[in-house]
Amino acid sequence: MANIKQQMKRIKTNEKARQANMAFKSSLKTAIKAVAAAVAAKDAEKATTALSLAYKKLDKAQAKGIVHKNYVARKKSELAATVNTLK
Repeated sequence: MANIKQQMKRIKTNEKARQANMAFKSSLKTAIKAVAAAVAAKDAEKATTALSLAYKKLDKAQAKGIVHKNYVARKKSELAATVNTLK
């Protein structure tokens, strides 16, 4: 453990940020799984609403710097392709 006061503070804030990032990533994965579940159930209406929520979460995660922009682009493309199989 650090002896410097500022470093002790940084350790605490880094841990808080790590916990928040993990929670957001978890909700992001849940949103992506909801799209896959709707597609598996062949429910087009539910899939499109879940897709819009997943897009929103992906964009927010990219804006916050939680995930890389290429990951977001890839996931959006994959999700759109799976939802388009219902049409």
